[in-house]
Amino acid sequence: MPVMTIKPGDHDPVRKPGHYTYGRYECIDIIEDILGDASGPEAFLIGNAIKYLWRFRHKNGTEDLEKARWYLDRAIARRRATAEKPDA
Repeated sequence: MPVMTIKPGDHDPVRKPGHYTYGRYECIDIIEDILGDASGPEAFLIGNAIKYLWRFRHKNGTEDLEKARWYLDRAIARRRATAEKPDA
């Protein structure tokens, strides 16, 4: 994954919103790296949890942490319901 530095003038609310592009990495790159070729509901849930954890200090604070927890709780419930099969 390439290291990128986001400059203040690079903000684009659609392609590079500031709350996802601070620091050396962009949130979407981290999500893609973590999830790899995963797909389906579990990938969606985990990706959203990562997104909310990533941005909480730069956008909605505690509300984003609560959203991340909501998505994680759903992902955990799905895994438990499928007997924690690795690729379920």
